Amino acid sequence: MNGHDIFAALPAAALSKPWLRQIDRMASSLIRHAAHHTPPPLQERLEEEWLAEMAGRAGRIARLRLALGCCWAASVIAHECAVSSVAATPASSSTAAAYVAHGPGFLSPRSAALILIACLHLALIYFLAIGLGNRTVATLPQSIGITVQEEPPTRQPPPPPPSVPLAHPPIDVVEPVFDLSLPRDGPPVQGVVDRPKEPPTAPTPKVDRIVGGPAKGFPATADYYPDASRRLGEQGATAVQVCVDPRGRLTSEPTITQSSGSARLDGSALSLARAGSGHYRPTTEDGRAVSSCFPFRIRFELATPHDERR
Repeated sequence: MNGHDIFAALPAAALSKPWLRQIDRMASSLIRHAAHHTPPPLQERLEEEWLAEMAGRAGRIARLRLALGCCWAASVIAHECAVSSVAATPASSSTAAAYVAHGPGFLSPRSAALILIACLHLALIYFLAIGLGNRTVATLPQSIGITVQEEPPTRQPPPPPPSVPLAHPPIDVVEPVFDLSLPRDGPPVQGVVDRPKEPPTAPTPKVDRIVGGPAKGFPATADYYPDASRRLGEQGATAVQVCVDPRGRLTSEPTITQSSGSARLDGSALSLARAGSGHYRPTTEDGRAVSSCFPFRIRFELATPHDERR
């Protein structure tokens, strides 16, 4: 089997690419080269057997490995034949020495280096062909957006009041005893008892009273609107009671009489009531300012686009 026969025996898929065909050509050349360096009686037989073995191999790396093995086997056969010929004909020393010198010198260092370089190139081409060089790395997105949404606080119901055991002491009822006996000889009892007349009460004078409240210069509600409540869309009204003197200044801490349902809005309402000290209109009685306590309502509302245009 020659070089043309080995290519005819290979499958058509093996010869689809030029560089793959070069690998098969190199393997067959190495096999023929190794067979020609064996003793002449064995050259044709070894070449035919090795090429037939190469045609039976499926992988290209396996064929190339077979070719390298054939080269090594040829060098071993040549070396053994040279040693046996020297032992058989000791008289013809010059011919034996020449044959022995010819056997071990089959692969020179230069030839071995060229074969090694070719094998490295073929291995690199094979790995590139099976796809190790075509891997793609998935790129990360340029920007990752993270949106944090704050959940509104949930109001827990107040705990139930503790149960207090009530004692039920026994009640002793004492029945009064009335003496209904009347003296026989006494004067008659009058049925009507005269009571002293109470003096008439003087009429309460009517007082013209005007309840106070926030006056001019009172802080704006929007300045005390909590930012967290704006983001969450919390709205409500808080009723606050304040005690002021005749000058409109606070005389005690303001208190909440009706909650808006939000702890943030209630706290802002108390801060606004404290900041308004000195800007309250005091309560008047008959036109005279007096100290008094009165409630008023603070409303927190988000402005709509229509209100902003106005």
